[in-house]
Amino acid sequence: MANTNNEWLSMSDKSIVESIGSYIKDQRLLQNKTQAAIAEDAGINRWTISKVENGEPISLMSLIQILRALDLLEVLNVFETKTQLSPLELAKLEKKKRHRASSDNKGNDKNESEW
Repeated sequence: MANTNNEWLSMSDKSIVESIGSYIKDQRLLQNKTQAAIAEDAGINRWTISKVENGEPISLMSLIQILRALDLLEVLNVFETKTQLSPLELAKLEKKKRHRASSDNKGNDKNESEW
């Protein structure tokens, strides 16, 4: 992970959980929603929202439900994996690529239209 933020590296696990909770609380308040409203939309207890906002750990499933209720699932884009071709596979694809055009008639002049 070349572009890892050094600030996250220096934080304890507890500090990271507190930062996530603070982010969720800030986003909830920006959207002017109560904990109860988010809990209802997420299908979880209000206590779970309170717990994460206070820096306590919750399950990954609950976090996803909260992010969905806040319409913030895009923060999970960082976890998207992209398929990368190996150099050997890339070389094989390059070898298969066309390098010149050929006529469809293969020297058969009878099928040519006369304009």
